[in-house]
Amino acid sequence: MTTKAPATARQWGVAPPSIRIGRAEEVLRQLDLLITRRLDGLLQGDYAGILPGPGSEAGEGREYRPGDDIRRMDWNLTARTTVPHVRDLIADRELETWALVDCSASLLFGTALCEKRDLAVAATAAVAFLTARTGNRMGAVMVWPNGSARVPARPGRQAMLALLHTLLTRPPAEDGTGSSDLAAGIEMLLRPPRRRGLALVVSDFLAPAGWERPLRALATRHQALAVEVVDPRELELPNVGYLTVVDPETGRLREVQTAQKGLRERYAAAAAEERAAMAAAIRRAGAQHVVLRTDRDWLRDVVEFVVTTKRRGAGFVSPGRL
Repeated sequence: MTTKAPATARQWGVAPPSIRIGRAEEVLRQLDLLITRRLDGLLQGDYAGILPGPGSEAGEGREYRPGDDIRRMDWNLTARTTVPHVRDLIADRELETWALVDCSASLLFGTALCEKRDLAVAATAAVAFLTARTGNRMGAVMVWPNGSARVPARPGRQAMLALLHTLLTRPPAEDGTGSSDLAAGIEMLLRPPRRRGLALVVSDFLAPAGWERPLRALATRHQALAVEVVDPRELELPNVGYLTVVDPETGRLREVQTAQKGLRERYAAAAAEERAAMAAAIRRAGAQHVVLRTDRDWLRDVVEFVVTTKRRGAGFVSPGRL
């Protein structure tokens, strides 16, 4: 259950100042999202690939063959084996990013600076700007209770802005239509098989169980990042007396007496337990996890996440080690 958004909340389609793309680009272009997986591709780009070819990263050594570039001679290996060897190079490849954006009715809830749907678009925009380089491509899958849509991955700034425009203008799911099938949406990122890259899952994860297994499969193939969007009223209730709450995905209404301290404490404990279980499931799947809240500066949270990840120099925890 979630509380009704106040009547003064802005209408969908008018972005609050906190997520205006112009400001976001100015800050996010100075950062570089840490990519730990070696990527497949065809074009020259910013990230190391897994195939030998023209590039700057040293690859495997092999015996010299007539016609090989003598500048790639590996003299140490040649001295150890007494046979001429050259060192292959790893080609720089482009990055392909796919974003899964949950468009269920529960994301149209917000009691603070914006709605959760705004944070979903902002998170997608952040990753888009962070990974926007020559040759890199980005696509998106949008899921809602009664359907889904796919935006093909294309390179270039105009294609990226068109993708974000599609997310902003997509009509939201209506109240009472149910939850999006998050598991099926993640499966859409797995099929058809794509070159290894970055996979972004943006949701409040208030979806039916079953999404952990496909998320694990996604993290096995790609670098996976789960962005959880949350509103403070989903974590604790205010002391405002009688309050009408509504579940936007089922349309059910209930009146609660928030003046009861025990009720507020039980609600907060249940919400904390639910979020902890959700975070643990994401960790077990081997994906990175970042939480964005409607009552905080999402841009600062994204920056802190990227900087912390860079400082740690850590990639993904292998699911098999958990």
